[in-house]
Amino acid sequence: MSEIDPKLLEDPLFKELMAEGLAMQDRFSAEPVYAKTGKGFLKSAGVKELEKSKKT
Repeated sequence: MSEIDPKLLEDPLFKELMAEGLAMQDRFSAEPVYAKTGKGFLKSAGVKELEKSKKT
């Protein structure tokens, strides 16, 4: 894995996208059948997150 450019670490958009990616990391579930390919699915976040996304 390569190093992340230090300038990128200060970019507000990069910070926001990284935070979003890390926040959903625990919801990703790999399919046993596809475990070797890395395919899977994203578990539902629940009703509260869906309601929040509809308001924004």
